[in-house]
Amino acid sequence: MKLLAGNSNRPLAEAIAASLDIPLTRAQVKRFADDEAWVVIEENVRGEDVFVIQSTSYPANDNLMELLVCIDALKRASARRITAVTPYFGYARQDRKTGGRTPISAKLVANLITRAGADRLLTIDLHSGQIQGFFDIPTDNLQAAPLMAADIQAHYGKTDEILIVSPDAGGVVRALALASRLNAGLAIVDKRRKGPGQSEVANIIGDVAGRRLIIFDDITDSATTLCSAAQSLMDAGAAEVSAYITHGVLSGAAIERVNASVLKELVVTDSIETNGRLGASGGRIRVVSCAALLGEAIRRIANEESVSKLFD
Repeated sequence: MKLLAGNSNRPLAEAIAASLDIPLTRAQVKRFADDEAWVVIEENVRGEDVFVIQSTSYPANDNLMELLVCIDALKRASARRITAVTPYFGYARQDRKTGGRTPISAKLVANLITRAGADRLLTIDLHSGQIQGFFDIPTDNLQAAPLMAADIQAHYGKTDEILIVSPDAGGVVRALALASRLNAGLAIVDKRRKGPGQSEVANIIGDVAGRRLIIFDDITDSATTLCSAAQSLMDAGAAEVSAYITHGVLSGAAIERVNASVLKELVVTDSIETNGRLGASGGRIRVVSCAALLGEAIRRIANEESVSKLFD
């Protein structure tokens, strides 16, 4: 087995390598002067089982192209099997036609990764489960719920005082999985979307008065919707509101919005590199590492063992 890291999240790749006690494959993943991706693999990978670790986060197009070039280089170097490890799968929110003459970009990206030569995809918390069907190759969609449940138990103690909140109807299954692990109740925010990145809270389903609430979702981008939901929950009488989000995109002024919000804290995984930006949060945003989870999944795939048993 070999691990090849792109530039999107080098610290996570190094942490995965450390968890597996395997060094990262020597390679140059650089750019030409005109910003074209350029890859040279400096080790023999013929007949090897290679895992390419590359989130397609900001800058999404650059990191996606880098992933494709890495896969192509490995394919032409006669790697036996290539697994694209994309902890954060960009373009996942464009998983259906939202109107006339609009693309399904998640399917397009799935086609690109497959045609580039990937034999398998490994990711965490896809925005919607049906995206697995966009790929014509085996796809492992890991769950962040066990990581989040362990962190909640470590930091909150008695989980019978906690209520897990889905920020919209589409996230109910995800939130229910976390609530089940914690033996906690579930509430739902009835959110009405007015446009991309714009939504408003219409109703709150469940009794949240006096409860310690944890919003659980897969992505927070601008954090506008998250902060709005937290405020609505506090207005409904919640004792406190925190948020556990798998992928902290945190674009634009998201960190400033979190700081100015009623959120007690925001916890994200390191599926997307923060590049030191979280220092501005003053400790309001905390990171839980998904390196061990990804490392164990990689080990199981390489050894032809069950990945689903990770979540039994």
